[in-house]
Parts: sequence; structure tokens; C-alpha cells
Amino acid sequence: MSSRLDKRDLKWPLAVGVVLLVVLAGCGVTFGEWVKATLAPDDFKGRGEGVAMVRIKPGQSAREVAASLEAAGVVASDDAFIKAIKGSSKAGALRPGVYRLRKEMKATAAVGLLFDPATRVQRKIVVREGLRLDETLAALAKGSGIPQAEFAKAAADPAGLGLPSYAGGRLEGFLFPATYPVEPGTGARSLLRAMVQRFRQAAADVGLERRAGAVGLTPLQAVTVGSIAQAEGGGSADYPKITRVIYNRLRDGGRLQLDTTVLYAQKRHDLRVSEQDTRVRSPYNTYVNDGLPPGPISSPGEAALKAALDPAKGDWKFFVTVDPKNRVTKFTASESEFLHLRDQLNRALSAGD
Repeated sequence: MSSRLDKRDLKWPLAVGVVLLVVLAGCGVTFGEWVKATLAPDDFKGRGEGVAMVRIKPGQSAREVAASLEAAGVVASDDAFIKAIKGSSKAGALRPGVYRLRKEMKATAAVGLLFDPATRVQRKIVVREGLRLDETLAALAKGSGIPQAEFAKAAADPAGLGLPSYAGGRLEGFLFPATYPVEPGTGARSLLRAMVQRFRQAAADVGLERRAGAVGLTPLQAVTVGSIAQAEGGGSADYPKITRVIYNRLRDGGRLQLDTTVLYAQKRHDLRVSEQDTRVRSPYNTYVNDGLPPGPISSPGEAALKAALDPAKGDWKFFVTVDPKNRVTKFTASESEFLHLRDQLNRALSAGD
């Protein structure tokens, strides 16, 4: 018996195949799509296994997300996911981000994980109020895992970060203290841009540009006053009193003589400022220069920004944080009382040595 395949043996299968392709083409369906629809399961069963990382991009539709999930092997078909998410009435609530899912999941289970906060892959960085620029960059590097050199490089070239025009190209004071999510792939510039955007939102919320003129300041000066109030410490209830002291001193033509501005010029933190310290040559030294320093000395939070625009009523010209540990600050209009309060602070500091 011959083992050769007779051409006549192929005629029937070939004919069927040709007819099938013609029919599929007439229906606008590719052969691959037909195989998938015929042989692949419409939906997986169970919770799945293994790990699949899926990124949802901003502005993606549910159908585009479904295609990404199918390509990653999470769901059996995009149709199964669309059916599941429409059934949950959450099709319009998908959030951008990176998600840790499982392979071969039932579509309804995949939908459930996409709305489980624990599934979203991100770090959270808490940037506290009152940090200086270099301290903020260090905190961002530590919390994000992005090298600090990348933040320094981005900060050195702030164009494109969205700074308001009155910032004059400076970042100090304009990286808003808040909690920031950091997802895989986030870069230094994008994180700094988010912080500047958050500052602009806070500034709009308190009416910074609109209200600065009412207290005789430019918007930059208002941020500077807020930054001083933030740096001086105490509780948030003290900020409006601190800004009132600043305005009273400016009104009377006296120098501000604030230790925090000297410490900023010296790039250090301390509760003690010597007479020699007050002679340091810097535009930020308010012991030797009239008026406000040329820019912010820390990152003010919203309470400090509000205090700059809405100072308390009072005749105070001095304040001393007499108990730094418990953040107790006292205010006075009397220089002799101020000297007494300062001695009280010095005694507390000496007792703690």
C-alpha cells in the first residue's frame, strides 16, 4: 500500500477551510478571532494563581483596561471583564495605577481586586510641614526609593514643574507638605510637579493671590510670611499671632530680628542663636536687613498660609517659645516682658543640657 497522500484526500478539508475563511471574511471576523471565540474559554473559574502586574493608564476606557487584563492573562476574555464590570456598575470608577492581580481569574474576581485598595501597588510619602527644600528632597528620596541625585537634578531645573509666576523660579516654599502616593515608574520630576500642583491648589483654596494685597504683600511675600510662621513652630493656633507680630514690626519700621531666618541662612537648626550668629552676612538675616527675607524659608502648610492672610488682632511685637518640648509660645508687646520670657527659655534649655 502506498503511503503517499492522494491530492484527492485534501480536497474536502481544503474546500471546507476556504469556505470557512470566506464566510469569516464576509462577517468581518479574522481566523484568529474565530479560533479564540471557539476554542478559548469565555471566562476562567476561581480566584486564579500566581502574580500579574497590570497598569491602568489615565483616561483608559473599561474596554482598554479589559484588553490589558486579557493580554496579561488575568481574564480569559475582554468580553467577560466588560460583562463583570458593567454588572458591578463600576465601569466609570476605575482608577489609574499599577495593580497586583492573579493570572486566570474569574472576571468578577478581577473586578473585585481592582477596587481593593490593598491591590494597588504604591508607596506613600508623608512630607511634613516646615521642611526646607534640601530636607524635603531627602525625605522624598528616602520614601520613594528614587535616588536623591535625581531630585536634586530636577530641582535645579524647575522649568516645567508648574510653579506660579510669582515664585520667581524658586522651589523653596512651593513643595506643599502632604501625603503623596508613589507608584512604580514614578519619576522625580513628576513627583515634584505633583507637589507644586498641590501647593497651587492650597493657594487657591485660601485665596492667596487675591487676598495678599489686603495685608500689603505680594503673593510671594505672603508665602514667605507663612513659611516664617511655620518655621517658628508652636501650635497652629499660634500662627496668626506670629504673623501679627511680623506685620506689627514691619508697620513700625523695625527689623524683624527673627532667629529662624538666621538659622536658615546658616543652614542649621538650633534653639540657640548667639550675637555672632545675628551678624552673618545673608539676605535672609533679618537682624541686619530691613523687611522680609527675599523668599520662603520653609514649606508652609495651609494653616500657616491662612495665618499670613488673616493675622490675629493684637499689639504684640515679641514672642518666645518658652517650652519647646510642649510647644508653648507666649506673646507680648513689652520688651522687658520679652527679655523675661527669653531668660525663661534659656533656663529651660540649660536645665535640659
